[in-house]
This record gives sequence, C-alpha cells and structure tokens, in this order.
Amino acid sequence: MPLEAYPRGKTWWARGKVEYDGLPITGYIRESTGASTEAGAQEWIRTRTTLELRRYHLGEDAEEKEYTFAAAVMEYEASPDMAKHLIPIVGRLGSVPVSKITPEQVRDLARQLYPNNSTDTWRRWVITPTRAVINKANQLGRCPPIRIAGFTQRERIEQDKRRGTTSRKKKTPGSWDWLLAFREKAGRYHAALAFFMFATGARVGQAVTMTPKHLDLAAGTATIPGAKGHDDRIVRLPPELVEELKVLPPKHPKDWERKPRNLRVFGFASRTGPLSGWKTACKRAGIEYLPPHSSGRHGFGQEMRVRQGVDTKAIEAVGGWSAQSNLIDRTYSHAEDADAKILEALRTGRVQAEKRIGLKPAEKVEE
Repeated sequence: MPLEAYPRGKTWWARGKVEYDGLPITGYIRESTGASTEAGAQEWIRTRTTLELRRYHLGEDAEEKEYTFAAAVMEYEASPDMAKHLIPIVGRLGSVPVSKITPEQVRDLARQLYPNNSTDTWRRWVITPTRAVINKANQLGRCPPIRIAGFTQRERIEQDKRRGTTSRKKKTPGSWDWLLAFREKAGRYHAALAFFMFATGARVGQAVTMTPKHLDLAAGTATIPGAKGHDDRIVRLPPELVEELKVLPPKHPKDWERKPRNLRVFGFASRTGPLSGWKTACKRAGIEYLPPHSSGRHGFGQEMRVRQGVDTKAIEAVGGWSAQSNLIDRTYSHAEDADAKILEALRTGRVQAEKRIGLKPAEKVEE
C-alpha cells in the first residue's frame, strides 16, 4: 500500500510503503508527520518519498550522510532561551549525523555537560531541545523521529545525593497573611501587582505586559494576555481591587519612550522589573521573601484549592490552567499542617466509629 495520510487525534500520520514501478522499496512506515492538517501531511509524504527514492537509486549519498545535528539546528526556529541551551549541545553533537543519535547518547550528554545540576535541568536544557530539533528534522523528511525518556525518580534522588542538594524543593505559596503584610510596606504599584496576581492567578510576565486596554473597570474585569499556548482570558476582579486600579494611573516603564502605546498598568518593563522593590518590601515588612510567582500564582492555587476548597474546574478556568494537565493538584497546591490534619481526621473517624458500634479503644494493651 503506497504511503497515505490519516488523522490520529489532532495530528496527521502516514502509513504504507514507498513504491517504485509498483513495487515497494521500503519497509512498512507508520509515523507521525507532525502536521495538524492533511495538506501538511501530504507535503511530508512527498518529501519522504523523494528521500526514499534517492536512497533507492543512489544509496545513502554524501548529502544524506552529512545531514548532521548542526545542519538540523540551522533549520530549527529556536527561541532565544532554547538557542542558548543548543549551543553546548551542538559543540558535542554538531558533526554527528542526526539519524545516528540515540536516546541514551543524549541522556549521557546531559550528565557530561551539567554534572552538578539536577535531572530536571538535564531534561530542560538537553533532552527537550535535542528532541525538538531531531523531531523537526523528521517532519522535514530528513531522519526518523526520536523518543528520549526522562529520568526516573531513583535517578533524580541519586543525582541529588551526588551533588549534595535537593531538587524540586518545596515552594512556599502566598497567603492572605503574607499579602496584607507585604502591601503594608510596598509601593502602590508593587502592592497592586501582588494583589492582582493573588486574585487572578496571573503570571508576573502576563501582568506586567498589561496596558490600560486590558482593563474594563466599569465591568469589573481584566483581560489577562495568553501564555504557554493559552488564549487571552477575561476574569472578574474583587471589588476592592477594582477600586484600587481605578485610582492607579498607568505608567511608562523606566527609559521607555513616553507614548500612549507604551503605558503599562503596573509600570514595569518586564517580569524582572518588580524584583528589587519586591525584595525591599519583604525586608521592611519582616516577612519571608516570596518571589512574584510563588506569592501570586502559587498563592492563588493554594488559597483556592486547599484553604477554600474551590472546585478544580473553577480554578482552572480563572487561573488559565489546562483541564488535562492536573497541575492544580500536582504543582499548585501544597500540604499545610499535614500532621495536625491527619491527627484530627483520625480522631474524627475514631469518634464516629465509637458512636456506631459502642466500643472504645482499649486504654491498655494486655501482654
């Protein structure tokens, strides 16, 4: 059967064999094209067919053999952050043909490049960018795709022991107590920003990009710019925050051209803009330093899910979390007073059982 495209979930795949003169010249192919449309899948099939015909007639020619990881990187549109991490990878794998790179080779490279970092860092800085480059090359018909497993919990613990520190350290989420103390000593823009993030779950990067057009204070709402694949979302604001924003004049970030388009609700140029004043306010208030993400987005998730018991669907809708990610329970909620809660639950269960069956635990265990 010649190669044909077919949908599988949100992605189009290809299956079949490449044929020449009615006879197959490859084994059975069943691969993702990486395309979200049938047209994109057909383009992948044309490219793959051309590649296989060239191999059939000419063998694995010089051009094919020399399609290296460095060449694949040149065809990959990397973000500035990913580009930074690809530089040392290219230094080690640049001359290696992409089709020859193995998952274990990539995992070993992570250990070599960053021997004193955590397995989470290995995944973010080595596995993820390498996999992205190779799978993009696969979509272009250059090579097979690659799957690279992450590191197990056992590997993470062993690496933490080697480097003498713990990864995935527990984050302290914000709370009303922390927020009120912070606002008492913070400047008005820092105070409003902290309240806004705690009340909406907005990331600091989203909040600082907001312009006056993102606010509809007459309706009591704000439009939070989309991030990480999510669309903009409109959220209702607490009345107290609405009144505060009504008297908070938008500002031009420092050293920005003073034009209307450059006005920002909170007056900061970037996500790092508030940090200096943030630390100062914490110090003046005599409270633990919680960075904006912990005090804001983590604080929102913790306050809603753990302290107030709001249902997950509502939290996801307002906070902008994917319903499929389970991030609320996995990442943005944390155990509080765990021992006390367990002891209280045990006491409650015991009392209920005593009432049901009329017996009490023995005061003394007989030997």
